Amino acid sequence: MAYKNSLLTGVTDLLVLFILDRQDSYVYDITKTISRESEGLLSISQNTIYTAVYKLEEAGMISEYSKLVGRKRTRVYYHLEPAGKEHLMTLSENYSNITNGVLNILNRQGDGVSTDESASN
Repeated sequence: MAYKNSLLTGVTDLLVLFILDRQDSYVYDITKTISRESEGLLSISQNTIYTAVYKLEEAGMISEYSKLVGRKRTRVYYHLEPAGKEHLMTLSENYSNITNGVLNILNRQGDGVSTDESASN
């Protein structure tokens, strides 16, 4: 579904920054965290997460470091930088305003979509 994908692409940076604000993480773990915490409603591919972290790293919002896992394997972790923290706050506010605005419009339509379960009972 193309609409779902374009909506999800718009929030990927927000989700990545939010997860990294809690703790340093690697791409596979970020992907699994999004799926788990959204209770399976959001599924973002590792390729999409890689694209986001490369872009955020290039912009100086996150940094990476390698950590030895086991005897020979290294894993690349990403860390939220101060610029990323500021960007996260801006994205969160913008997302909240957009979401609230859309919900206000949808909820004002007489027989439109309702996010309040009690309205449908």
